[in-house]
Amino acid sequence: MINAIILCNNDMLCQSARSMGKLIHVVVGARPNQMKAAPLLKALRQHEKFEPILVDTGQHYDHEMAGIFMQQFGMGKPDFSLQVGSGTHGEQTGKILQRYEALLLEHPPSATIVIGDINSTVACALAASKLQIPVVHLEAGLRSNDRSMPEELNRIVTDHLADLLWTPSADGDENLLKSGIDKSKIIRVGNIMIDTLVSMKPAVEASTFLQGVKIHHQEFAMVTLHRPSNVDVPETLNILLDELKAVSLEMDILWPLHPRTKARIQSIGRMDELIDNPAIHLMGPLGYIDFMNGIMHSNCVITDSGGIQEETTWLGVPCITLRPNTERPITISQGTNVLASPKTLQSELIRLRKEGLPDREEIEYWDGKTAQRCVQSLEQFLWR
Repeated sequence: MINAIILCNNDMLCQSARSMGKLIHVVVGARPNQMKAAPLLKALRQHEKFEPILVDTGQHYDHEMAGIFMQQFGMGKPDFSLQVGSGTHGEQTGKILQRYEALLLEHPPSATIVIGDINSTVACALAASKLQIPVVHLEAGLRSNDRSMPEELNRIVTDHLADLLWTPSADGDENLLKSGIDKSKIIRVGNIMIDTLVSMKPAVEASTFLQGVKIHHQEFAMVTLHRPSNVDVPETLNILLDELKAVSLEMDILWPLHPRTKARIQSIGRMDELIDNPAIHLMGPLGYIDFMNGIMHSNCVITDSGGIQEETTWLGVPCITLRPNTERPITISQGTNVLASPKTLQSELIRLRKEGLPDREEIEYWDGKTAQRCVQSLEQFLWR
């Protein structure tokens, strides 16, 4: 029997019932996974040959950080919840590996689909691979070429474990080929996040989120910061806060605070000055609809996230990414994204406001139809 720590929310599966379709595990563990899994789940559920099973590792384990996304995307409850919670990278990865292996032994699928680059991705890929269960990696081939990032290590390992690699753009194909992965395993399907944005756009446009925010300036920026390199070092965090305060003299800042970022700001004693600034609007994590509504109407986004670089590119919103590198270089070469350091944030924003952005190009397969291409690829892979 499955370890009691794993919750089964699907009575049919718990009773070992099976449909006629091939059982496919779709693994999620954090907010970015939800928005990528939602269109894929929908497409798989509509296909008579597949029986998709949603497995949530619980890497993001509270409602604000993950549950509200599942609810807004209409994904339904996960069929299985591994409930791993927080911990160090090793502890979290180890728990996921152990619990997902137990699930695989009792309910082996025809394939496991892992998404992105989080600890859940690499742990579940490893568990499935060791049991000779085909692994499919959605959003394969991304590289920042910065091995100090845990996500980069997760990407590299997962790509080498995977039997089928779905890439979002041409640079992903090239990265995989350079690393020695067989060309026959690589299928460019496009950007699945754009599927979600396309399908959710009417709800995003209808959001009343901004009606509850009193904007003081004519322009505003959306801010998201959570990476350790930006928020865990007090000296760097202080520079960032000083830069954001300077920005707030010219434009409002809407800042949904990640729990780790909130804790770091509190630890250096600077929360009160942010709260007292009428142009800085601190808030808790937002659901997808309200968050994207803010981005859609903003004059700029300041972030250290990965996926937001893609969404702003598609929407045509200027994005300043506070990192020395990006695993999504196409958002720079063909999109609206620029890289900056904490020290150059204000000067980069001034330049952007003065010069504007060059004309952006339409990126192949960022068209809202990626999930359909994924299902077609999976069908060909499993029935070849």
